[in-house]
Amino acid sequence: MTIPQGAPTSYAIRGRQVAMPVVVRDASASVATFLVSSRVAQHLVPDAFEVVELLPGRAPLAIAVIDYRDNDLGDYDEVSLTFFVRPKGAPPMLPWIGAWLDLLRGKLGTYIWKLPVNQEFTCEAGRSIWGFPKTVESIEITRESGSVRCRLAMDGAHVLTLSVPHGGSRALPDQDTVTYTLIEGIPHRTHFVQGGSGVGFALGGARLELGTHPIADALGRLGLPRRALFSMHTEHMHGRFEAPEKL
Repeated sequence: MTIPQGAPTSYAIRGRQVAMPVVVRDASASVATFLVSSRVAQHLVPDAFEVVELLPGRAPLAIAVIDYRDNDLGDYDEVSLTFFVRPKGAPPMLPWIGAWLDLLRGKLGTYIWKLPVNQEFTCEAGRSIWGFPKTVESIEITRESGSVRCRLAMDGAHVLTLSVPHGGSRALPDQDTVTYTLIEGIPHRTHFVQGGSGVGFALGGARLELGTHPIADALGRLGLPRRALFSMHTEHMHGRFEAPEKL
C-alpha cells in the first residue's frame, strides 16, 4: 500500500485534531453477506463505480454491525450497508470466478451506501474526512442465545433487525482493503487495514427482518430478506483507516 506524499496528516473536527491513520484498537464486528439484484444495486451506486457480480444478475451486499469499543473516534456503534464495486474503466477481471476469489480473499473494493452511527463526533469526522455517508440514528445491539442482534431505526421507523451467530476461535491476519467514496463529487479511495481474533464463519447463519422505513423498502427491491450467502463474527477486530486519496 502506497499513500501519496502530501496527504493530510490530521484533520480538525469540532476543535479536535484527528491524526492519520485513525486507529481501531478493539471492536466486535458481525457481518452477513447476501446476493441481491445487481441491476437495482447499480442504481444505488454513483456513476463513478460499477457493482461486481458474483453470478449473472447477482451482486453481493454486506450488512455489518460494529461495536467500536476502543477507537480514535470514540466508543460507538455502527451499521453499514455495503456494495462491492470497481471504479468504472478498471481493467476487467475474470468473470464471476475472479470476483468470487477476490471476495473470499478480501480483495474486492467496497462502496458504503448507508452508514448509520449512534454518536455525533464520529458522524462528523466520517463525513468530513472520508466522505462516508454517516448519519446519527438509533442502534440497539444485544447478545442473546449465541447471536448478536442489532435493531436499526431511523426517523422513528424500524429499518432492519439483523442477527448473526457469534463465537469462534479463528484468527485473521492483517489485510489491506479499499473502500471508495465521493468527496465533493470526486471519486476517492481509502485504505483500511484490519485483522482480528475470535472469528467465526458460517454458511448462511444470519437472520434479517425488514421494517417500514424507505431504506427497508429499497432493501426489499434488492430482493431481501433472503438467506444469507455467509456470515462472520469477529470478537476482537483491530485496524486503521488511512487518509483518503483521489483516484
